[in-house]
Amino acid sequence: MSDRVFVYGTLRRGEVNHHLMSGAAYCGVHVTLPRYRMIHLGAYPGVVEGGNTAIVGEIFRVNGQQLVQLDRLEDYPRLYNRKLIPTPWGSAWIYTYRGVRNGRPVIPGGDWLGQQRPGPFSLY
Repeated sequence: MSDRVFVYGTLRRGEVNHHLMSGAAYCGVHVTLPRYRMIHLGAYPGVVEGGNTAIVGEIFRVNGQQLVQLDRLEDYPRLYNRKLIPTPWGSAWIYTYRGVRNGRPVIPGGDWLGQQRPGPFSLY
């Protein structure tokens, strides 16, 4: 069994946690519908529902074991929710942030790779 995931932060190609996507099949770049806000959480972003920004990311096909590993990285379901969104490759999971949002800067344009941020950080 496989699932698709939409990654928008440190799991994207060239980012510090992309090694966790090893063995996953890259489908392509995707931009969500403008229903979110991307906030800066320090070393990584969080996407929050209820905004008017389209989020830029990548779609990967992962197996069940990889999805469990991603859930662990994202601290799902404690810190992030996981929900399905439509993509050209079929439905994909997106992780939406459910932690503290007050005072967190918004990343305009919804593209983690297109903004300034601190140096590398990896949770694994």
